[in-house]
Amino acid sequence: MIEAFFIVKYLHLLGAAILFGTGIGIAFFLWGAHWLIRDWPGRAGVLRIAVTADWIFTGTSGLVQPLSGLALIHLGGHAFDAGWLLATYGLYALAFLCWAPVVWLQIRLCAMAVQAAASGQEPPPLYRRYFRLWFGLGWPAFIALLAIYALMLTKPF
Repeated sequence: MIEAFFIVKYLHLLGAAILFGTGIGIAFFLWGAHWLIRDWPGRAGVLRIAVTADWIFTGTSGLVQPLSGLALIHLGGHAFDAGWLLATYGLYALAFLCWAPVVWLQIRLCAMAVQAAASGQEPPPLYRRYFRLWFGLGWPAFIALLAIYALMLTKPF
C-alpha cells in the first residue's frame, strides 16, 4: 500500500513543477508575443491563451502547494517554525504578491491588445508601461521560486 506521505509528496512535487513550468512558459510566450508578433490580432490571441493558462495551471497549482506543503510538514514531523520553512513561507508570499498583479496586468494587456486588433490602431502608451511592469514583477517571483526549490531540497537551517 502506498503511504500518505508519498502521495502528498508526489502531488506537491507535481504541483511545484506545474507552477514553475507554467510560469516560465507563460512568461516566454508573452515576451515572445510582445517582441516577435507585430500584428495585434496575433498578440491578442497569445495573451488570451496565456491568461487562461495562468488561471487554470498556475492558479490551481498555486493553491495546491501550500496545502500539500502543510500536509508534508505534518506528515514529515517537521516543526512548522523551522527556519527553512519560515524562509519558504516568506518567499512564497513574495511570489504570490508578484503573481496577483501580474495576472491583473495580463488581463489588462489582453484587453488592450483585443481593442487594438479590433480598431486597427496601436494600443495606448499604458500598454507598454503595463508590459514593463509585468516583466519586472516576474523576476522576483521567478527568483523566489528558485530559492524555494533550493530550500526544499537542502532544508539548510
